[in-house]
Amino acid sequence: MMPETPFQIRETTDGVHVRVHAQPRARRNEIAGTHDGALKIKIAAPPVDDAANRAIIDFFSDLLDVPKSRVRIVAGLKSRDKTLLIEGVSADRFISDMFPDGLSISDC
Repeated sequence: MMPETPFQIRETTDGVHVRVHAQPRARRNEIAGTHDGALKIKIAAPPVDDAANRAIIDFFSDLLDVPKSRVRIVAGLKSRDKTLLIEGVSADRFISDMFPDGLSISDC
């Protein structure tokens, strides 16, 4: 059974697909709630020369303690709205690692 979240997350045999809304050129990299059914993240890198996309991959790789090669942007390379595939991670693990104190609507 999939955990209920205020953002779209889908577990497959490959891993977990997560909808993300990126806000580039932020002060720091952080989760900033939700936006239109997606997990909103602020990224310090600008949206130039794939810098923001690389920063998103680095951000999730570090937070989930998985190799960067297991985090891919599968949709939205040129958009703020993206879909990530994080290989080898379940939806439960994603949520527990991203929200170690528990997920609540006020987090998002």
